[in-house]
Amino acid sequence: MGSAFTPFGALTLVTAAIAATILLHHLLFRPKLTPGVRMRLLLGLAVFPFVAAVASTGSGMVRTTEPTFCGSCHVMETHLQDLQDPKSTSLASRHSRSHIIGPTACYTCHADYGMLGYPLTKLTGMMHVYHYYLGGFRSWSLEKFHAEIRTAKPYPNQNCQQCHSGTLASFLNVKEHVSLADELAQNKVSCASAGCHGVAHPFSKTKEELSR
Repeated sequence: MGSAFTPFGALTLVTAAIAATILLHHLLFRPKLTPGVRMRLLLGLAVFPFVAAVASTGSGMVRTTEPTFCGSCHVMETHLQDLQDPKSTSLASRHSRSHIIGPTACYTCHADYGMLGYPLTKLTGMMHVYHYYLGGFRSWSLEKFHAEIRTAKPYPNQNCQQCHSGTLASFLNVKEHVSLADELAQNKVSCASAGCHGVAHPFSKTKEELSR
């Protein structure tokens, strides 16, 4: 389930209700256009609707960071089920059980980092929407989706290292980390591979891919 209440959502409802009340009052009673009435109309026609639009956009953006939103398309149902399975040992499921990452697990792990990371991530997400509704994915079976669809680009180790620093003793004391430091930095070896920490969503990998 998504968030039942958010500050953005509350602000949207309040400002929209105020704007509607002002406009309805004007339509019913038709007061003379005094300076005070003009000011109320300005609030009802421009200021409050603008605030409601901004707040509703903010509420929607927050909603898109929730795993239930990411799993709302049928081709992503197994991703969400695995994520929420307390018995799953997949990389994604284990991370989702963290009280820090869990509420926004999909977004936290897949977001592009940097100054423009948030809007760029959302733009990439819009491409997913395009492929689902206009690219034919909506009519695909889950089996076809798992067999044919792969990430657009290799998953960057830098995303893992946003939380798992490569400078702490817990990282440096692992000999594989030290010996593969250059390869990890250049993404020639993935943290999320079967031979290391395991793939995030193993059910969407072929046997050949899992053996690499």
